[in-house]
Amino acid sequence: MRKDKIRRAALCRNRTESCLTTRAGRVESDRFWRWGDDNLFPAALALMSRRSTTHRRIINDKADYISGKGVVCDENEPLLGAFAARVNGRGETMRQVLNRLAFDKALFGNAFLEVVTDERRTFLSLYHQDASRCRVARDSQHVLLHHDWAAFNPAEARVLPLWPLTERQEDGTVRSMVHYKDYEPMFEHYGVPPYIAGFNVSAIAYKTDRWNISRLDNSFQLSGVMMLDSTADSEEQAERIIRAAEQKFAGNPGQVMFVLKEGSADDNSRFIPITSQNEGDWKTLHDQAVSDIVVAHSWFRTLSGLDYGGGFSAERILHEYEVALNTVILGEQAELLEPIRRVIGAVLGCDASSLEIVNRPPTRSKPVYMRVWEARKADGLDYDPQDERQQAFLSEITKYNVRSIG
Repeated sequence: MRKDKIRRAALCRNRTESCLTTRAGRVESDRFWRWGDDNLFPAALALMSRRSTTHRRIINDKADYISGKGVVCDENEPLLGAFAARVNGRGETMRQVLNRLAFDKALFGNAFLEVVTDERRTFLSLYHQDASRCRVARDSQHVLLHHDWAAFNPAEARVLPLWPLTERQEDGTVRSMVHYKDYEPMFEHYGVPPYIAGFNVSAIAYKTDRWNISRLDNSFQLSGVMMLDSTADSEEQAERIIRAAEQKFAGNPGQVMFVLKEGSADDNSRFIPITSQNEGDWKTLHDQAVSDIVVAHSWFRTLSGLDYGGGFSAERILHEYEVALNTVILGEQAELLEPIRRVIGAVLGCDASSLEIVNRPPTRSKPVYMRVWEARKADGLDYDPQDERQQAFLSEITKYNVRSIG
């Protein structure tokens, strides 16, 4: 009897330590900090990004611009160049991993990078981890990874320490996690995406698009009330008549209400339209929501493909790209690369300070086959056709002492 009591006490203690309960849709545990009230805030952010076209386009574009066209490093660091060309066992380049990190950070305000090595630090691998699968542990020094946080099972979760802490795993590797997060006052354990102030307008843009889809589904038929003259033996039969009429004539989703009234000698069935003059209001609402989404993202309309209908202006695109480069892109690139440089230096022991992302504008104002002096002449600057340095082609001037990787 005493052994049974001890066994039950140990079982209760283990349950208390994991403290897993589901109450009114909330997953609670003393092992991790909830990400949102129901711990499923990333799922809501991901769902909205799949529904709002402009919102998703901006996230995609920001990730592409921040990850650039590849990575460059000093040619005198061959180990660094070889690593950037293949950062893990999947054969991914550093640019591919950076693109996924930038996407998660733009979408969730958080991104996670897994660092893998061994106890003797004979190799290094970097893996992107889906931010929606990660939660910060209660000790704020570890990260829990789970495939389905709506049905969290502690036995199925992986636990990895936050860099610079490392821990040996069952397979003999030594692993760690780098957590990127956007700062937000009052939020300590998770970052908040920069567009959070525009979350509601993203929903508006989605709903106005859905309204247009419903109008197409109904072939732009008028909404209204259909009065049917009929006689039914029971309420159940009347309900069946109305449902059959709705399925055949109401459209999808239904925009016609059917009312069944007691029939008379003469058939007085009639349709009563409900007219609406708010089409212009809906379009204005949609346009305003799209503009607010761009502002909330701290992004630019031409870089989101929103102003091409009024004509393609290469100069405006280049101007906005230059502003975006100096206000958003370079800062995000530095934030992504700084921890990676420290990891490379600590594990591989090589100088990673030359590691940089290649940035190129989405369009060119001058062809790459122009010489430097020709470009300076076109810009109204002093030029010397006899100067050897100005004899170089524009395509050559970014290739000195660097090696481009993927």
